Parts: sequence; structure tokens; C-alpha cells
Amino acid sequence: METQTQTLKKETKISTERMTGAEAVIRCLLAEGVDLIYGYPGGAIMPVYDELYKYRDQLHHVLTRHEQGATHAAQGYARTSGKVGVAIATSGPGATNFVTGIADAQIDSTPMVCITGQVGSHLLGSDAFQETDIIGISTPITKWNHQVTKAEDIPAVLAKAFYVARSGRPGPVLIDITKDAQFGELDFTYSTCKGVRSYKPVPKTDPKTLEQAAKLINNAKKPMVVFGQGVILGEAEEELKNFIEKSGTPSAWTILGLSALPTSHPLNVGMVGMHGNYGPNKLTNECDLLLAIGMRFDDRVTGNLETYAKQAKIVHFEIDPAEINKNVKVDVAVMGDVKDTLSQILPMVQSNSHDSWLQAFRDHDAIEYDKVIKEELFPSKEGLSMGEVLRGINKETGGDAVIVSDVGQHQMIACRYAEFNKSKSNITSGGLGTMGFALPAAIGAKMGAPEREVVAIIGDGGYQMTIQELGTIFQTKIPVKIVVLNNDFLGMVRQWQQLFFDKRYASTEMVNPDFIKIAEGYHIKSTRVTKRENLQEAIAEMIASKEPYFLEVCVEKENNVFPMIPTGASVSDVRLE
Repeated sequence: METQTQTLKKETKISTERMTGAEAVIRCLLAEGVDLIYGYPGGAIMPVYDELYKYRDQLHHVLTRHEQGATHAAQGYARTSGKVGVAIATSGPGATNFVTGIADAQIDSTPMVCITGQVGSHLLGSDAFQETDIIGISTPITKWNHQVTKAEDIPAVLAKAFYVARSGRPGPVLIDITKDAQFGELDFTYSTCKGVRSYKPVPKTDPKTLEQAAKLINNAKKPMVVFGQGVILGEAEEELKNFIEKSGTPSAWTILGLSALPTSHPLNVGMVGMHGNYGPNKLTNECDLLLAIGMRFDDRVTGNLETYAKQAKIVHFEIDPAEINKNVKVDVAVMGDVKDTLSQILPMVQSNSHDSWLQAFRDHDAIEYDKVIKEELFPSKEGLSMGEVLRGINKETGGDAVIVSDVGQHQMIACRYAEFNKSKSNITSGGLGTMGFALPAAIGAKMGAPEREVVAIIGDGGYQMTIQELGTIFQTKIPVKIVVLNNDFLGMVRQWQQLFFDKRYASTEMVNPDFIKIAEGYHIKSTRVTKRENLQEAIAEMIASKEPYFLEVCVEKENNVFPMIPTGASVSDVRLE
């Protein structure tokens, strides 16, 4: 027996290799299936880059032009591929330039592992050259972070990083590795992380809550679904479709939930929120049952909480316990992975239809079309509208493209009017509202879904925040299509100044450069459109191109985005003009 035990131990012994911590970082990434990373080298991360050079046939590195661009590109890649995005940078300013992208990924639940170099451990706390306490800085904006000071800790820490980033409600993780840990040696072995003590990524579903929710659903006369990105992250698109079709429930979406359900689906009633559609916003305060599925009741969705859906019973399908009753008190909380909980509740739900209730949404649609949409999509004014640009893109792509939007008026127009047939098609900065997101995110989105058309919709303000990433496009030849809707204003801020600050346009008018010349400087084919008769031809040429393409459309300077719910107002107080 003793001999057999010794033999078994010998057979199950894990082989090790002697290597540096820097090489161990690369080997860990490969073990996690990573084949693409975004980053920018520097002194404190140079040992890792030196090892990366040796593995360049297995691990492709994209040199962005700014570390913030690396994080946004990693986000775009994660959002279209469903994998963990990876970004890497040096210490000090390299690490701090990651902060905006990390914060964006945290609030939008994007799985990302960021690796930063750090000064030698003996220099920590001495204000050494390019030393910054990135662990202290990033603690509030990461799902988890950790500083590695010993080479032998690298495999276990990176294994945990990938597990935490992708499991449960996803999010960003930052690993800071001192330079001596990168130079140090270890006996390398790697095991993927299967769990972390005290961390329960998916809460157990209470069967009683499913029964309670099903009873409310079956008895409801005016039910309404609001679904968010949790459906996409949980890959529960089919389960959502089955659920709403069986229950006959009109279903609205948050901007990050957009594309989980085809925009053409007969039960899709549009977007909720500040610039959402008239019907779902107004009728939120008339429904008798509100089913929140994979969304977090953001303030841009709810408006004034004192008046939000007070007449309704509320059921919240959610994976993160911290979101339950955080903003909106609910009657039933169905905890768990939404793919599982929707599957479990489906047999309990009676087949139903709510035709007259659905017609109420369509009646509101007709009002919105007459007062807002018709003029936006088919303008009578001489100047070009943002909406007609989106209409032209829909015509050429047939709703199959990935639309990556920046932040501002154009973002709301893109979310309102883009057509989507497939999930993971709407990539934008939701919770943080990061101007400059779209250009680098489009690079990552195209790399995450190379078979799909990727179109970035950007304003003239946000475009200039990360315009240097044209250099990344030039170097990599990634065939993203870039559309800048240029109104020579910081449009969304200007709209608020017009409506609420007596047209005092304080620091919002832009004096812009020649965007065409800049694109041509990066050898990117470009076109400017100023007249309606040239628009569709230019869009068609852009979509047909197999190379990167820049299209500038000069739109009306002072157009506003409606409907609109002013900050602090009730969702019922929707302005159509």
C-alpha cells in the first residue's frame, strides 16, 4: 500500500521549469489562452517586454499610442469576443494612464486584466523615479488588485486575476509587479484558478423567489421588462427571447443591454433612460409589474427615484447581491446567473399575450415619430442630421455591424437609431461616460470580431481625446471605419446650456483642425460630406472598403437630442422638444 501511494504521488507530480518572473508572466498569459494584448513599454515593465519578444509568434502585442488607448482597446476586444481583455504598461504615468479605462471597465462590468510594472521592491515608498502607488489609486475602481514582489508568486496571482476578472459579474483586475520580481527566478508551474475562498461569484438561486416571480408574471396585466448588459455577459440572449415571447411581455433596454434582443423584434419597445424612447419611459410609471433583468437601476434610467415605478411590483433578476435594493426597492430578488434563472422560471410562466398593453407602446411610438424621429431621420432642413447618418449606415450594413460609439449626442443618436440583428453589437461607454472611448475601443472590437464590420461613431470633441490612436490603426492596418459627426461643438453640453443655462455656451464651441488632412497623414483613406446628396454614396464607399476609412460628416451645429428627461425629473416627464 505504501509503495502504491508513493507511485501515485510520483505519477501526479507536476513538472516544473526554472525561469524568470518576466517569462512566467508570458507563460501565464499563454496558459489562460491569451493571444492578444495591448500595451506600451517602459522601464519598469521592460523585462516582461523582453520576454514577450521571444514569444511574439504566440502572443501578439498591439502598440497603442497611449496607455489609456490600450485599456479601451482591451475593453472593445472583451466586449465583442467575450474573452478577458489584457493591457500592459510601465509604472508611474504608464500605470496612471490606465486609470480611466479601468474605471470605465469597472462600472460597465468588462472583464480585463491590467499588468503594470513597478520599481524594485527595495525602492517602494521612496518616491523613486516613476514610482506611483497604483494599488492605492486603483483599489476603488478594480474588482481586485494585487502587488507582486516575489517571482514565485506570479503564477498563482495571475491565475486568480483571470478567474476574478471573468467570473460572476465581470470586471477589471490590476496586477502590479515589481522589477525585481520580474528579474527573479522561480520553478514555474501553472494551474488555472477554480475558486477563491470567501468569493462566491454566482449566488445560489432560492426556488421560492422563482415561484414568487412566476406568480407575479402570470397575474400581471401590464408587465414590462427592462433588460441590461447582464443578459449579454451571461450569454442569455436566447433565454431572454424565449421568456418574453412566452410571457408576451413588452421589453425595453438600457444602452448596454442594446443588441441582446434584435431591434426588429416585435416585443422590443426601445430604450429607457434620459434620451430613451417616449413609450417605455412614460409607461414605466403605468406598468403593474416591472421585470429588471441584468440591469442595475442606473440614475440615467430611473430619473427621480421618488416617482419611479411606484405603482408596480418589481422583480429583479441579478447576479450581484450588492445591486439588490441599492437604488430601487424590489418585491422579489431572483439571484443567480440570468441564463440559469430565466431557464428555470420559463416552465413556470404561462403562455400569454398583452396586445392592448403592447399597443400602448406603439401609440406612444407614433407620437414620438411625428414629433422627433421623422425630422431626425428624414430632415426637412438643409443641414445634415446625425440620425440620417445612422439611417444610411443601417442601409449599407443591414443591421449586422458592430457600432462603437463615443460619448455625447452622437452616442444617444447611435443607440436610438442603429439597427442590430446580433448580440455584442453595441459597444459604448455607459456608466463612466468616457469621451475618447470609441476610437481605441473600435480597434479592440474589430480584433475581437474580425469577421464583422466595425463602425465607430464619434463626435468632434471625443475624437480629439484619443486621436493619436490613428497611429495604431496605421501600424496594424486594422480595417475599422471611423465616422466623425462634426458639429463644431461639445454637443451634449451645448444642448444643456441651451435648455437650462439660457444659451450661455461657455467653452463648448470647438475650433477644429482639418480632420481629413490628419487622417491622410496616417495614410487612411478619408472623405468629408457636407451635402445630403453625397452622404449615401460616401457611406457605401466606406462600408465597401477593405481598409481603414475615415468619414467626416458635417452636421447641424445646434440640433438637440430628444426625447429628454432632465436630471432629477420623473421618467414620466419626458420632453419631446
